[in-house]
Amino acid sequence: MRKITIVGGGQAGLQLGIGLLGKGHQVTVVSNRTGAEIAAGKVLSSQSMYDMALGCERELGLSFWDDSCPPIEGAHVRVGKPEAGVMLDFRSRMSANGQSVDQRVKIPRWMDEFERRGGTLVIADAGIAEVEGYAETSDLVILATGKGELGKMFTRDDARCHFDRPQRTIALTYVHGMKPREDFTALNINLHPGIGELVHFPALTHSGPCDIINLEAICDGPMDRWAEVRTPEQHLAMTKALIEEYFPWDAPRFRDIRLTDDNGILVGRVTPTVRKGVGTLPSGRPVLGMADVMILNDPMTGQGSNNASKGANLYLNAIEARGDAAFDKAWMTDLTEAYWDYAQWSARFTNCMLVPPPPHVLKLLGTCQQHAGLAHRFADAFNDPKSLSTWFYDPADAERAIETCMAPA
Repeated sequence: MRKITIVGGGQAGLQLGIGLLGKGHQVTVVSNRTGAEIAAGKVLSSQSMYDMALGCERELGLSFWDDSCPPIEGAHVRVGKPEAGVMLDFRSRMSANGQSVDQRVKIPRWMDEFERRGGTLVIADAGIAEVEGYAETSDLVILATGKGELGKMFTRDDARCHFDRPQRTIALTYVHGMKPREDFTALNINLHPGIGELVHFPALTHSGPCDIINLEAICDGPMDRWAEVRTPEQHLAMTKALIEEYFPWDAPRFRDIRLTDDNGILVGRVTPTVRKGVGTLPSGRPVLGMADVMILNDPMTGQGSNNASKGANLYLNAIEARGDAAFDKAWMTDLTEAYWDYAQWSARFTNCMLVPPPPHVLKLLGTCQQHAGLAHRFADAFNDPKSLSTWFYDPADAERAIETCMAPA
């Protein structure tokens, strides 16, 4: 039995902690908020999760909402401008359904489950001094939160970062009253070139099935008007107004929406960042980072919770394989490189959606509109972004993919 402390009680920290309990380890999770405080607070994210990540939860017996959460059955991409209309439009079902559970619902339930399975849940703020104490008494300390002074231990990996500032102002809104789609439930991605994006999908919250709206405005552009908003009512009104103005082809579905609750809103900016995954405490002891500590993506493609789940699964297996050997800095470095080997593809996918697409990507997306097989491959990339590596980024690979799908059967 190893003694392991995880600072951060979110998707990654609790999933890993529960998995480690199942392997017989002694696990402490440190959270700065109780489950009740999280349940009563602001929404935390716009999490949409897909089959590979959900499978990691299911293996641990944590999929408590499979029967109640509305599925995300496919993806629908549209590009347009109000004056020109929709210029590109394709959709496809995914090979397996995704889902989105409000973390105000998920995290408190997982906290209870963690304690039920024998874990120690500590509700406390944790700074450098506290982490030093955990490192002194634990075989391994993992930081699953990079907020405040803790995040400063993990240095920016400049060679792997593509941006040094936020690319979008992000406005998140949980709503009831969305007009249903007529074909299948979907991750809906609407792009207005040079202005921003509208992403929305079905989800589950305190009050039942809902929809999550994610408006991504190019920073300081025409759609970035959130500084004017002061109240939940104003937030909802701004959401509806921006959709009517910049995404009129999708606007009829939103005309009767209402907030799920006054806390179902969030506005902020994220600088996409990659950090080195091993931090060093003042004492010289190493600590292991995971999830958003290492790779922080813009939520455009919904990869944050997926990375957290897949990363927790990778860490679980690596810790178990370590046996009784020390969790030294070399082992930590190798593990974070193994995580980067996969997670780099989610970062690349997200980053490419934040900049004007090169000609070969435009051609690919145009071909998706004509060929269901290629559209299906793109839809499945939200589940496995690495799958894009063989056909999406390199012009020659893209041309081969187009030729293959257009060849006579």
